[in-house]
Amino acid sequence: MAAQGYDYVIVGGGAAGCVLANRLSEDDSARVLLLEAGGKDSHPLIHMPVGFAKMTSGPHTWGLTTAPQKHLFNREIPYVQARVLGGGSSINAEVYTRGVPADFDRWAGEEGAEGWHWDEVKRYFLRSEGNTILSGELHGTDGPLGVSNLPDPQPMTRAFVQSCQEYGMPYNPDFNGAVQAGAGVYQTTTRNGRRCSAAVGYLRPVLSRPNLTVETGCLVRRVVIENGRATGVEYAQAGKERSVRAAQEVVVTSGAIGSPKLMMLSGLGPAAHLREHGIEVQRDLPGVGENLQDHFGIDIVAELTGHYSLDKYNKPHRMLWAGLQYLLFGTGPVTSNVVEGGAFWYSDPAAPHPDLQFHFLAGAGAEAGVPSVPEGSSGITLNSYTLRPRSRGTVRLRSGDAGDLPVVDPNFLGHPDDLKTSIDGVKISREIFSRHSLGKVIRKVHFPDASVRSEADYEAYARRYGRTSYHPTCTCKMGIDAMAVVDPQLRVRGVDGLRICDSSVMPSLIGSNTNAATIMIAEKASDLIRGNR
Repeated sequence: MAAQGYDYVIVGGGAAGCVLANRLSEDDSARVLLLEAGGKDSHPLIHMPVGFAKMTSGPHTWGLTTAPQKHLFNREIPYVQARVLGGGSSINAEVYTRGVPADFDRWAGEEGAEGWHWDEVKRYFLRSEGNTILSGELHGTDGPLGVSNLPDPQPMTRAFVQSCQEYGMPYNPDFNGAVQAGAGVYQTTTRNGRRCSAAVGYLRPVLSRPNLTVETGCLVRRVVIENGRATGVEYAQAGKERSVRAAQEVVVTSGAIGSPKLMMLSGLGPAAHLREHGIEVQRDLPGVGENLQDHFGIDIVAELTGHYSLDKYNKPHRMLWAGLQYLLFGTGPVTSNVVEGGAFWYSDPAAPHPDLQFHFLAGAGAEAGVPSVPEGSSGITLNSYTLRPRSRGTVRLRSGDAGDLPVVDPNFLGHPDDLKTSIDGVKISREIFSRHSLGKVIRKVHFPDASVRSEADYEAYARRYGRTSYHPTCTCKMGIDAMAVVDPQLRVRGVDGLRICDSSVMPSLIGSNTNAATIMIAEKASDLIRGNR
């Protein structure tokens, strides 16, 4: 049977894929196909902000774990990657931060990503942003991505922000404003008390376009390369093998883990590695799957003297009341993203920008693999991580079978500087918990307990409890050096008709959460593809 034809085939229905499906189908003469391996974003917990706490494991993820981490006592760490329309934006904690202008100026000025200076990418951040509170030179109000303030931050979140001020951090009402440093309550990718994922903000409003087709449950096996050009893809859906052709371009938006995997399955990657798995080399691209960067988060967890946190809603009667309140009025604890408060601060006081980020969770044990407090009590959690780690990891094929998960090795704490900064983050977290506003309601800090005192104790704690913060990036980096996979127009080197347009193309990790930057990349990519500069 002949392959069906489209102008653009987008592989991956995550945040970037949803943006591109919207923008490329604005031209009603362009036939656009979006392929997603997971299912539709129909589960009700996806759309409840508090549902994040139930989304870090289960059917909407790939079930990945890392390779044994040699700097973390050989632990294999759960590595959450979304498998659902909207991707990470459908299951993440909805925190909206962008990084600082210097992050993007570094890309362009030092890392070969011409055209990606802050002054050039700012308009794409603003084009995407539909902020319900903030406006001005640094905020957009009309974009598809809903961004709003939490309607009623939890009491423990307010106490956290006050404790940060007691520690010496200034209050910051806008982490995406002129100054990043300080503590405050995060803005979130929510609108009217519901999650605004890229699937909700970008894809759902345009599903009726006759030139846009969205297919779920599609495991793409390879990009078809003919005479040095990407001409389509082959994929499996509902037990059947299918193929589709792309008259203009194949656009890969499968994320920092999925995109290098698909590239290698398609014969695009380190030649020796491909041959190990019996894959015909279409193009030797040594940078594919290299340069993996992620934020290595370390949690501290405290038990409270009473039921002051979201943990009190673990009781069935309170859970029922919270659900009814949300159903009837759209208010209450279900509107919380759990990770309500945060801060950007300094391990190195001489650093030009904060080198640590903190996430405060108004509960304990909310995420898979994170320690909790004794059953029946309530707790709080504070996570910290090094913003610009120097460790570099890899993504490799486990086999030549697209159904096999890749081997993901973030190489956490592979550089000694990362260990030092990470430990400073834990020490500062402890200090924040000891200040008056939180200290007065903390019964006991369980992790780390009082036995963690020496530098060696802190090192062991970091290695024992650290984990991913869900920000893998940079595995198909853009640039002009020998390890660059795509050029600054996001075109795969040496292959016509093929681009990668997601977080994998970042040359280096930005100093914040990564969802907003991924959407920015896709917004800019849509202009590059359409020839709009």
